[in-house]
Amino acid sequence: MGGVQMKYQDFLKNKQQKQINSGFIIDEDQLNPLMFDLQKSIVKWALARGRSAIFAGTGLGKTLMQLEWAHRIHKETNENILIVAPLSVSHQTIREGKKFNIDVNYCRHQDEIKPGITITNYEMLSEFDMHRFIGVVLDESSILKHQQGKVRTYIIESTKDVPYKLSCTATPAPNDHMELGSQCEFLGIMTAIEMLAMFFVHDGGETTKWRLKGHGKYKFWEWMAGWSVFIQNPSDLGFDGSQYILPNLNIIEHKIDTNIVTEGLFVMPAQGLQERRKASRQTLSMRCDLASSIVNKSDDNFVIWCHLNDESDSLKKLINDSLDIKGSYTIEKKEQTIDDFASGELKNLISKASITGFGLNWQHINNMVFVGLNDSWEMFYQAIRRCYRFGQTKEVNVHIITTDLESSVLNNIKRKEQQAEVMMKEMASYMANFTKRELKGLTMQDSSYVREVKKTDKYEIHHSDCVDLISEIDDNSIDYTVYSPPFESLYTYSNSDRDMGNSKNTGEFWDHYKFLISEHFRVTKPGRLISVHCMNLPTSKVRDGQIGLRDFRGEIIRHFVKVGFIYHSEVAIWKDPVVAMQRTKALGLLHKQIKKDSAMSRMGLPDYVVTFRKPGENSNPITHTPEEFPVSEWQHIASPIWMDIKQSNTLQYRQARDGNDERHIAPLQLSVIERCLRLWSNPGDLVLSPFMGIGSEGYMAVKMGRRFIGSELKKSYYDIAVKNLFDATGSQMDMFS
Repeated sequence: MGGVQMKYQDFLKNKQQKQINSGFIIDEDQLNPLMFDLQKSIVKWALARGRSAIFAGTGLGKTLMQLEWAHRIHKETNENILIVAPLSVSHQTIREGKKFNIDVNYCRHQDEIKPGITITNYEMLSEFDMHRFIGVVLDESSILKHQQGKVRTYIIESTKDVPYKLSCTATPAPNDHMELGSQCEFLGIMTAIEMLAMFFVHDGGETTKWRLKGHGKYKFWEWMAGWSVFIQNPSDLGFDGSQYILPNLNIIEHKIDTNIVTEGLFVMPAQGLQERRKASRQTLSMRCDLASSIVNKSDDNFVIWCHLNDESDSLKKLINDSLDIKGSYTIEKKEQTIDDFASGELKNLISKASITGFGLNWQHINNMVFVGLNDSWEMFYQAIRRCYRFGQTKEVNVHIITTDLESSVLNNIKRKEQQAEVMMKEMASYMANFTKRELKGLTMQDSSYVREVKKTDKYEIHHSDCVDLISEIDDNSIDYTVYSPPFESLYTYSNSDRDMGNSKNTGEFWDHYKFLISEHFRVTKPGRLISVHCMNLPTSKVRDGQIGLRDFRGEIIRHFVKVGFIYHSEVAIWKDPVVAMQRTKALGLLHKQIKKDSAMSRMGLPDYVVTFRKPGENSNPITHTPEEFPVSEWQHIASPIWMDIKQSNTLQYRQARDGNDERHIAPLQLSVIERCLRLWSNPGDLVLSPFMGIGSEGYMAVKMGRRFIGSELKKSYYDIAVKNLFDATGSQMDMFS
């Protein structure tokens, strides 16, 4: 048993989501003296980590931090570093490098590189052999956002063998979990699919929308802080933020009444994509005329953000001293126009946020006009932040031109902005303490694990890890075992690494569960039984690559048989598919799917009680008189499907829940436990449940004259189990620990 426990403790250590440092240690006084203390701390941490992300708000010096990171790795290894950036940010980065005495070489092909730091645009990445670089920096790495995007896939695949990686962006979407998954996949932390399985769950039919599991929050933010820094203001991490207080941001809305009747006798805002496109065409000249009047009557410089090429053409004709940038222009023409605007040679620039809205520093201007909008809050936010950032000394004026036909677009952006502000504050709040510890090199505190036990002559219940408990039970001492195991990572009940539900993938779950299965075989008496309550599991497109089912029941059978158990029997338990549809909104159960394409329709999922027998002769036969077990009752129980089990026939459990619990607590129905105990155990037998939850199996075992031993890891469930077992005995407990 000692050897098993040693292996188990080693497994738990490996299961912990700890980041492995693959970099090197450097003293802060060796870093560029022009850097602020915050920037030095972050770069020192990123160099030690080797592969990390800097999610820093605009103006906090991401460019300097990534340049110093690349410079120090080059000096340490004498190998080449590649920075990949959006269009024309490359030239800006080169200028920033000169300010801080860091040389950066702009290249568009592999044969142009020189020793040191090379920078190129995302459009040219395929021209480079990533095996020729020891490190790669992704500037404005939110390009990884699109889960199925070709650019994302190419970046991750082409850089997977690069030893040093740095991901930098101001706006990792805290509500876009797939972007965070792509970031950690690029860095080689874990795949996006593993991240989802470990920390997230989706509700019902919203299979593309994921949220953090209740008990996954703490672990998730701790894990995030192990490989990323998220900061909006230096004060978030205890540094001086006084220099980052920006002047006022003035949002000035201009709404044009078009008097264009769209529905009956009324002017109605456009709703669908086609309606919005039509409205944009209908109102183009009105919006461009107003924009030109705002710009032309001012002596200040402006950037004018448009959405359509026709808007760009019209604005260029109407606005004095202006040039435009289109996607069809050559890279050289785009770069020259942006450089002229950044230097002040060009007074007014007309562009799309998708082209120049990321990464550029335009603090020399403080005026902009949005002539056309789409529904992307990120583009809107980033476009404003080109000039509203650290270093801006004037109030920034943002003119937004809309019409009565297009108000829904602006309203959508405002809604997303409010959501993003709340989520960013939450993200900064959660990560602040973890990040402070990371930057200071302190060790994270392990989740507490304190065991308790309550004993009487009828039962013994433990607040403990089930593997710890079963390893302490004598060989061949358990008469019967019955329980529901965790359904892989489908539900999470605690933030402990000892919780089998806290597994990043199916393989890790089974590696954990196998410790318990092998111990089951050791402690079960020869000829006696163990019953496992389970169901098959639905798969999802995002996590599993397809919508379907996974044979969880079959996996349980295969693993139990592998350690030596005999596959003894099973019974299916009917569940109402209407109730399942209402609870899960599963696509295959929806009636509307019949009308759409019934090839994707399926039946509901029953529960199963799968029972295994340990080889050998039962030294204490389980016998029943005809009066105790009449033929008619036996025929009913012997049916391969139990149709009469009420799903609600469980112990009261709501008081065991806490604020982070998911919907599923999985108490086994009392009638199921009663039938199993009656058929497969004798009065006085010792019954085991390693996942006793709120004590359902123990409650019925004691009520039916059996003895019980159980384990529960979650404290709130254990406390309710104590009460339920007390209620089952109806007498005072002789408790000791």
